[in-house]
Amino acid sequence: MCSSLDGSGEQFFSCSHTNSQNLHLQSKSRQLTRTVCSIKAVLLHWRWRCMHTRDMAKNPTTSSALLVPILASLFFLLVIVVSLSYDKVDYILPIRIFEHQEQVETRSSSTSVSNQEAECDLFSGRWVFDDETRPLYSGTQCKYMHDEVACEKYGRRDLKHQQWRWQPNGCDIPRFDAHELLTRLKGKRMVFVGDSLNRNQWVSMVCMVESIVSSEKKSMIYNGSLLSFRAKDFNASIDFYWSPLLVESNCDDPVLHRMTNRIMRISIEKHARQWTDADILVFNSYLWWKKPGMKMKVLHGSFEDEIENLEELEMAEGFQLALKEWSNWLELNQNPNVKLFFVSLSPTHVWGDEWGAASDQNCYNETEPIHEEGYASRGSDYKMLHMVESTVAKMRRKGMSVQILNITQLSEYRKDGHPSVYRRYWVNITQEQLAEPSSYSDCTHWCVPGVPDAWNELLYSYIVSQQV
Repeated sequence: MCSSLDGSGEQFFSCSHTNSQNLHLQSKSRQLTRTVCSIKAVLLHWRWRCMHTRDMAKNPTTSSALLVPILASLFFLLVIVVSLSYDKVDYILPIRIFEHQEQVETRSSSTSVSNQEAECDLFSGRWVFDDETRPLYSGTQCKYMHDEVACEKYGRRDLKHQQWRWQPNGCDIPRFDAHELLTRLKGKRMVFVGDSLNRNQWVSMVCMVESIVSSEKKSMIYNGSLLSFRAKDFNASIDFYWSPLLVESNCDDPVLHRMTNRIMRISIEKHARQWTDADILVFNSYLWWKKPGMKMKVLHGSFEDEIENLEELEMAEGFQLALKEWSNWLELNQNPNVKLFFVSLSPTHVWGDEWGAASDQNCYNETEPIHEEGYASRGSDYKMLHMVESTVAKMRRKGMSVQILNITQLSEYRKDGHPSVYRRYWVNITQEQLAEPSSYSDCTHWCVPGVPDAWNELLYSYIVSQQV
């Protein structure tokens, strides 16, 4: 059986043919059993009546009275027999989405995602090596690649990490089609809002679509915290907005944001003005709440005030406040037609002993995924993920449609997917560090092409399955 996923949208994905057939046969068996029992009951009823008929035959009034229950029993038996010739349940055998796309899309317009969720969990599966269809694009030829995730450009020669495809259990996801996505986004705006990992995913998405747009028909606009890719023929934009804590903070500068202490102001209004007109919003926030040993300071007042009124909280408490402000603002202000997504935590791979390597080893020189089913790093804070799930559940109970893009487990397996030393660093690397590459390896972000492409394939699945 396929497990359910936590989400919203419309029918699009299909489970295994065998599961549906088994359910069909089991239901038919139960129906036949109930019918046989009903017939037995009627026959026993007749037998009882017949046993008493001889005693009552001498009384005409009593004999006439017997006709009513006998006729009723005959009618009941007739209904049962006729019902055996019909299958009262409308079973629709599963349809592979690649073979019968039109039928699936037609059905998706009228079927709720609750049915889809009962069929398949997109986020439970395995990585399959696929050097025929992966990578989806060339990292060295992507015009808008960012150097901090350009692993091939910065010397990575083992490119096997680009050739793994995410395969959910019991169903398939649609093949990514850049033209189809831009067609869905025609006249629309999609915005990724969050930290550098959300920017990582945005870079991946831009590279996945930009190659089909001619040079004179595409552009990139850099405007402080807002980066905007435009596909002119489609009048579509795919943007990224830097907002690592979701709410206002002293980390909001897109360049100068490495602060020794972190201060948040429980207000999202300033940021929301930059993305309130979006048609699709993809949020994330996690990494900036995980600084070891650091407390979060909450500002009561304004950053322009001469005297700061600060309250110190644990990071998790601050995260909860930020989620509450985020959800409240969306509930009160956001257009209900906007598609909302929240990307779950992205794991790191910094302790090699977790997968059988030396304890001082990390993602450096790793070239294979982890194949242990259900593997989870001790560095992944699932309590924070549960906070997101709880917040989203409350939003749904209020009628809001929010989908959690649960990329956590599938990313846990990919210790091979990080840049490690193959990226541009914005600070000078010392000779001591160069002598010990694992000491400065980036095991947080992801090479592009690579793991974030799978995140975007899942996002694409939701977009094309909905009336966007």
